[in-house]
Amino acid sequence: MVADEKTVLNLLKTARGQLDAVIRMVEEDRYCIDISNQLMAIESLVAKTNAIVLKAHIAGCVRSACHCGTDAERDEKLAEIEDVIGKLSR
Repeated sequence: MVADEKTVLNLLKTARGQLDAVIRMVEEDRYCIDISNQLMAIESLVAKTNAIVLKAHIAGCVRSACHCGTDAERDEKLAEIEDVIGKLSR
């Protein structure tokens, strides 16, 4: 992975901690809106992490394939990015 591993791991561990807290909130029958707000915070954190990983992929793997790779390698990396964009837009 090209992204800063420390940053990505810290964000994911934070999201995991938040998810554990939400599980406790559900078990404790906490207020629905409080649970929903925490779930949205987790979604935002995961989306931010995904953006960091994808930006690093484009800056590293895709750029390398475009400059140094074969036409097939370049086309494969670009197709991967198109696929991810399609999934993100759903």
